[in-house]
Amino acid sequence: MSTRSAAPPSAVAAVGLVGGFIAARRTGRRDVGGALFAAAGAWCAREWYRASGPVPMVGLSALYAAAMGGSHPLAKKAGAWPSVVAVAAVAAAASELVTRIVPPRDPAIGR
Repeated sequence: MSTRSAAPPSAVAAVGLVGGFIAARRTGRRDVGGALFAAAGAWCAREWYRASGPVPMVGLSALYAAAMGGSHPLAKKAGAWPSVVAVAAVAAAASELVTRIVPPRDPAIGR
């Protein structure tokens, strides 16, 4: 049985940020967008932990949350869509870099 998931966490992180924005904008309810963002973030955190361990997972999760928070002031300067696309790209790129650089965890030995 493979421990690898069907979707890369980098793609899910980007979808969580962009999809959360779209959901909030289309429904007019920020909580709907926040729920999508949180669900994607929780799934990514699990996958980052499985792939690289607790320290990279915490770092990537913090970056994911900071991307959401940082998109708001950036939107005031660059516009909503450019801001969301920029932070989604940064989060996805960081996820790819970290999960490729940090050696995979071996569940049999706990690291």
